Amino acid sequence: MDVGSILIVLPLLIIFSYLFDIFARRTKFPSVILLVLTGIILRFFSSYSGYTNFEFLDSLVPVLGTIGLILIVLEAALELEIKKEKAQIIVKGFLAALVILVINIVLVSIFFNQVIGLEYSTSVIYAIPLSIISSAVAIPSATGLITNNKEFVVYESTFSDILGIMIFYYCIRQAEKGEAFIGLEPIFTLIGQIFLIIGISIVITYLLFQLIQRIEHHVKFFLILALLILAYEIGKDFLKLPSLVLIFIFGIFLSNFTNLIPKSLKKYIKTDDIKKSDLHEFHLLTAESTFLVRTFFFLFFGFSIPLESFVEFEPYIIGATVLLIMYGVRYFYLALVLKDEESKPLLYFSPRGLITILLFLSISDYDIQKSNIVDEKVLLVIIIASMLIMIQGSIKRTKKEDEESNEPQQSLSEIVDSQIDKK
Repeated sequence: MDVGSILIVLPLLIIFSYLFDIFARRTKFPSVILLVLTGIILRFFSSYSGYTNFEFLDSLVPVLGTIGLILIVLEAALELEIKKEKAQIIVKGFLAALVILVINIVLVSIFFNQVIGLEYSTSVIYAIPLSIISSAVAIPSATGLITNNKEFVVYESTFSDILGIMIFYYCIRQAEKGEAFIGLEPIFTLIGQIFLIIGISIVITYLLFQLIQRIEHHVKFFLILALLILAYEIGKDFLKLPSLVLIFIFGIFLSNFTNLIPKSLKKYIKTDDIKKSDLHEFHLLTAESTFLVRTFFFLFFGFSIPLESFVEFEPYIIGATVLLIMYGVRYFYLALVLKDEESKPLLYFSPRGLITILLFLSISDYDIQKSNIVDEKVLLVIIIASMLIMIQGSIKRTKKEDEESNEPQQSLSEIVDSQIDKK
């Protein structure tokens, strides 16, 4: 493909992604599915035209996924409000993310181990990505929910991302060393790493916060993003730390610094130089960058999937079983913890997406036993099915709202007459 063709195709793909986004907001149909399907169709036409060299995707998709992961967590953190009034919903979201994630990992890994026949360590590692809720899909799709449910989805999916990634890399390290996943020493090591990365994150956040105030150049927020990506990669690859916590803490602090800085420290940390317009500009830049990276990630992911993947029957069976476990666990947890009628739509908001794909594809980079049965085909079935289930939940909620709005209401005279009759 020549330069002219590339300069025509790339803008067209961005335009289509923008139109998909508008379509998704009006219909509640996730734009991610449309992007993946577009990639699959482009793969078909490129293969038909004789172009079959797709090796560049092996390195391109993980890079786009990692940058997208950082931007999505940052964008989600920038949208979170940390206030005393929000403490209850934050705790609920965290506990739901932790409990549902852990139970899903246990049950899905038992299925992989006992039924499919994978080794114990391999079954656990393959179960983790499939158990993580995608904030990249859940948060935009929750816009139609009532405020409490929307906030719950934001907190739960964000915590699910972070906790899932931490558990995944912890299990990868244990599997590479041939050590048990559960033990006092490795768990204390993990806790120590979490406290260490929190400490490092606070220091880096403070330095970046000071840098934002001092930079007078008109281009500064891309510099901040570059430094965040650099710090994330150094922490993850060289220090072997759960460095996504750094991105989360930075985003939380930047959007809530007036509430998070203690009064005793406010005289040492100047906040007057931070303008609301600057924070809005940074949030806008993050959202725009996330949109761009997400567009090409899901397009190229779809492009990497051959049409033959949809012919085999086995991936549908495995995918359906994992989905049954996934929504069964979610149903029982929400039924026990959130018993009110308004929380019922939350059952459907458990989509898989970018982080699931990224972690799943990264398994091949590590020195552990791989699975030829639980592969990208199973992954695709679970991702698309979980998104379609989420759409079904949105449609049911919309129909219910329409029915309620169409119910005949008593007029003022009828209410007065009924009150007189009672007397």
